[in-house]
Amino acid sequence: MEVKLHKLQVTNFRNLNTDVYEFSDNINCIFGNNGNGKTNILEAIHFLANRKSFRKNTSFPQIISIESEKPEILFSSIIKEENNLFPYTGKWSLKNHEWYIDNKITKKKPNLKTVFINPFDSYSFHSIPAFRREWFDSLFSKLSSEYKSTLKKFNDSLKFRNSLLSKRPPQYRDQIKAIDPLLAENTVALLKLRYEFLTELEKYCTKIFRDIFDEVHELKINLDSKFKSKTVDEVHQFYNESLPKDEIMFKTSYGIHRDDYVLQFDGFNSYEYCSLGQQKMSFLSLIFAYIELFRYKFTSYPIVLIDDVSGELDSRRWKNLIDYLKDKKFQVMITTANENFRKKLESIEESKKFYIENGYVK
Repeated sequence: MEVKLHKLQVTNFRNLNTDVYEFSDNINCIFGNNGNGKTNILEAIHFLANRKSFRKNTSFPQIISIESEKPEILFSSIIKEENNLFPYTGKWSLKNHEWYIDNKITKKKPNLKTVFINPFDSYSFHSIPAFRREWFDSLFSKLSSEYKSTLKKFNDSLKFRNSLLSKRPPQYRDQIKAIDPLLAENTVALLKLRYEFLTELEKYCTKIFRDIFDEVHELKINLDSKFKSKTVDEVHQFYNESLPKDEIMFKTSYGIHRDDYVLQFDGFNSYEYCSLGQQKMSFLSLIFAYIELFRYKFTSYPIVLIDDVSGELDSRRWKNLIDYLKDKKFQVMITTANENFRKKLESIEESKKFYIENGYVK
């Protein structure tokens, strides 16, 4: 079922005015100089769908407008499912938040999925293993409730085990021996899902790189794990044998929370062998490959939020990207402060254009 964001209005959200944004079902272009609120619109859409920001460690006091008269942020939207429209609204304050679908209070999130594309994440993805792990965990959790629940069980078990190793309560070894079988079981289950998703993701990477960047390169993602092909009993034995070392370190020294993903470019580690431009193109290709996998899983695309990729592409690749977005027909919100890229986007007749200045739609 295709789900789109038809209208949005926010009150007291960063520097945004209370304008009503009425979006196209396909391409929506958001123009303006840096610092005027373009990214804030993407953040508001992401918050509406996920009830959290895509910015790390962002809390209510950081998001609420400094000019707000009441300490609350209001969201008002119309969501489009196929040909049906329904209201989805929310109120967020320092102490709590309330959300309503069709004017009925709900704890469920709307069937509104988003993918945020920030080209600056390419550096973190290529240079920080913890960022890669969290990035893939976040994306795979959106694809599978099984993955999300298994990841939570694993993290809960790992957190409890590390707490025992750190605090050393009486008979903590017995408690560790009791928790290790569950940790091993979730380790194997989570690893199996990761390899399955990576295999599916790879099917799209090379083609998308060619479609957008006009070059033929093979992209693959390897998962480096000591537990590959291990049984639950073998993983359990590993944790048991590692306990003396873990006691010295006061934490679980190794598990799949330490595994690493390697993006390979024509068989080489992209971080070690690729130029910065190739790394950025590979990262963008990986994201769009995920969007295609998302559609395969759910028979519909997520809303794609693209925060100014103009600095990563030349004019030929701008055209390729625009053609790609037009062809796919998913709902996309794309920002830019680049004058030349703005002109390219403005030439899309069927797109909706928003010009933002100091948080206002001009």
